[in-house]
Amino acid sequence: MLRIRFRRMGLKRQPTYRIVVTDQRNSRDGGFLEIIGYHNPRTRPGIDVVDEGRVLYWLSVGGQASEAVKGLLKRTGSWARYERLMKGETLESLIAEAEVAKANATPVSPRTSYPAPAAGQGRKALAAAAAAKEE
Repeated sequence: MLRIRFRRMGLKRQPTYRIVVTDQRNSRDGGFLEIIGYHNPRTRPGIDVVDEGRVLYWLSVGGQASEAVKGLLKRTGSWARYERLMKGETLESLIAEAEVAKANATPVSPRTSYPAPAAGQGRKALAAAAAAKEE
């Protein structure tokens, strides 16, 4: 069975996620069939980019979204379009609607909410600096 889910990317404590289509038996970061988007939770607001046409295609041929991806699809409006596809609307009209919605969306300038730790700013270095100040 096909599953649409997150694949973790990025560095330690700095995750970004790709939205991939994979067999449900594969591991979280294992093989996949296609990358259909990405999600960056480290910015405010989070960046969610989804290829609407491919999401609708994979859902229509039996793919199942994981709970986390389903929540993301609901936030972006893709899940509502999928439900309308299941009720009989054409795929082409829904993809065109998604492109119009994407073009009309107000651009958001995200800022990183969690800066990457610089060299010498780890817990041990900060603890050593605090101990040096106390002496």
